[in-house]
Amino acid sequence: MQSYPKSLPYIIANEAAERFSFYGMRSILATFLVIQFFNPTLQAALQPVAEAKANEATHFFVSLAYAVPFIGALAADWFFGKHKVILWVSILCCIGHLILSIFETDLDWFRFGLLLIAIGAGGIKSCVSANLGDQFTAKNQHLLSKVYGWFYFSINSGSALSTLMIPLVYTNWGPNWAFGIPGILMAISTTIFYLGRHTYVRIPPTGMKRDNFLFISIYALFNFYKKQPKQSLLDVAKEKFQPEKVEDIKGAWRVIGVFSFIPIFWAMWDQNLSEWVLQAAKMDRYFFGYELLPQQIQTVNPFFLLLLIPVFNYLVYPFFEKRGIKTTPLRRIGCGLVLMALCFTVIALIQTTIDGGGRPSIWWQVFAYFILAAAEVMVSITCLEYAYTQAPASMKSTMGAVWLLTVAAGNVFTALVNRSIAQGGFFASLHGATYYWFFIALLLCIIFVFFLVSPRIAEV
Repeated sequence: MQSYPKSLPYIIANEAAERFSFYGMRSILATFLVIQFFNPTLQAALQPVAEAKANEATHFFVSLAYAVPFIGALAADWFFGKHKVILWVSILCCIGHLILSIFETDLDWFRFGLLLIAIGAGGIKSCVSANLGDQFTAKNQHLLSKVYGWFYFSINSGSALSTLMIPLVYTNWGPNWAFGIPGILMAISTTIFYLGRHTYVRIPPTGMKRDNFLFISIYALFNFYKKQPKQSLLDVAKEKFQPEKVEDIKGAWRVIGVFSFIPIFWAMWDQNLSEWVLQAAKMDRYFFGYELLPQQIQTVNPFFLLLLIPVFNYLVYPFFEKRGIKTTPLRRIGCGLVLMALCFTVIALIQTTIDGGGRPSIWWQVFAYFILAAAEVMVSITCLEYAYTQAPASMKSTMGAVWLLTVAAGNVFTALVNRSIAQGGFFASLHGATYYWFFIALLLCIIFVFFLVSPRIAEV
């Protein structure tokens, strides 16, 4: 009987500590930016612009953290290997957290610290799950699904614990400790990873290969004039690259076609860690007799997520399958987008009550988090499965990186909307509930197009 790799405790403990540090500092980021830099005197007239600036900074930070994995994956696979990249960017993360803790009153230095953390977290994200898979051989491959379950549990337990703890630290001991403790956890994470260095299976880098997604796609783009009638644009690349590789790229672009509908999902999802937190500050936050801090409400999201994953896998999907309704990936994604629209409708109605001078119960936002978790199960997890099953064998890692780019793209859009609001630009009229109704309307338009296009997308 094959045993688990000896490196697993180091990898899983490292991930739990790293996710604690990332989500811990992020849980207080938006509220801290408002109070510390953008509206320290808490003037009501300045609050909408201050919140928009804080949301802009938060979403740009997230977008960078999810764009870097594409570069990190290439650096690890082509040049340095996963182990070196994880170790180096972990140290970079530690420095970033240290800067946040020391320079909490200097906006320029604080932004530089965020930059280092985003680069570090993104670099880790690009390698850590693949590094976990590298530890297994054909003899113990059957244990991999269980290990990934524990790996996912470590991510959510780290985020849940940090979103409960760090807001309390921030309230009682201030930003130095609130940003310092995640830094300490990041240092512990890096130390754990380093201590396991002799147990890791290391896949050496392969060097830069020119028959990859980027080179073939760029070649086809610049040689479009060679395209023959009834020929795909990418087929022109077959004159220089192996035809099988070109066919792989064509399959990858079909997956990207589906992914093109997903950035709006993340543009809205990531608002639960910024816009929703600021909204919670204006609500009645008594929860089972205890008054929660605005930043602590986020804790229900990983709880609902862990609860709903088995519910969908063992109850919801089989229920429809037994009645002859196939729950294909594209149908799940479409339903998940609809749930996101419903979730934001709840948030918009909450904001309407707040705009009218009311103070609604935090239970309404908890209800929105429940719908949000259901949407995440149907969109995020399904898209990861879709990327793996629909992408050709040689493109699965690339599609994982492209999937993370959808998160980055969505956050860039939300950041730009908030920048426009802060600067009195095109979206300046989006304040209060109108802000949320705008995203709902945009999502409904995208859902309409998705329902028109998805029946024409072939699944293999």
